[in-house]
Amino acid sequence: MIFKNSSTFLSCIVFLLLPSLITSQTCQKTCGSIPIKYPFGTGPGCGDPRFQPYVICNNQQLSFKTHTACYPVTSIEYNYQVMYISDPSMSTCACTQPSKGFSLDANAPFSFHDDTVFALLDCSTDSSPIYKFNGGVNSTFPMCDSQGAPVCSLLYSCQAISRLNLPISTCCVYTPVDLGPAFEMDLEKLHCSSYSALYGFSNQELNPQAWKYGVALKYKFNFNNDYPDMCASCEKSNGVCGYGGPYSSFVCNCPSGFNTTNDCFLGSSWNNSFRIVPWQTGILLINALGWFIFLALM
Repeated sequence: MIFKNSSTFLSCIVFLLLPSLITSQTCQKTCGSIPIKYPFGTGPGCGDPRFQPYVICNNQQLSFKTHTACYPVTSIEYNYQVMYISDPSMSTCACTQPSKGFSLDANAPFSFHDDTVFALLDCSTDSSPIYKFNGGVNSTFPMCDSQGAPVCSLLYSCQAISRLNLPISTCCVYTPVDLGPAFEMDLEKLHCSSYSALYGFSNQELNPQAWKYGVALKYKFNFNNDYPDMCASCEKSNGVCGYGGPYSSFVCNCPSGFNTTNDCFLGSSWNNSFRIVPWQTGILLINALGWFIFLALM
């Protein structure tokens, strides 16, 4: 193709560059098979900045990160503000394996759901601090739950655990879960070889194979637990809530890839008044300029 003059060449360059100016949405709405909504995000600048360091999306795998490990996120119940995670190193009715334990970061915006049950397995009744409360030594960890004996007996009846021939007394259950001021369950210090965590019995309390193994964590949007109005408007306009700037201020990431300070609507707002947000104004001006050059040079 031979251009007759530099102006024609320039107009063609403008049209070639126009598609690249409209980029894809930076903040994605899914990570693998898990839908992503506020307060979580798929990368820096997405979701709520308080949650971004702890819930990460890497290679389409959503994970919960603490100072000791990364745990796969299995599902999120947004209506109830509960996130479910699994620990590949913990024991279940189908598999028994050594584990280092579980921990939460003290400043993380999460707490244990009331339905979460921890069972410490194969603990030393002679040296573990969880068995020393009768000897006058105070433990920073909660005492074994006297109501947890059925959980222990059923877990120890599982084929994978029964092969170890462990007495039920070496199992310690406590709920509601409290990891003490350090927010950490260090099985080495507790002299326990493994642990099991569950958050539901699936209406089959006597069948440990059907239990829901994993850890259920609660989260709050903010101190008052109010869903931000700006975020709700952003999501209704097909945007994704995020943050930006030196103060991590709210931004709405739109399908075009541009950020706004309100929502992604072009034209009608909630009260049917006409409105064009700044990034859309820029796109319209670029398109208008391109058409002007093209028509002027025809």
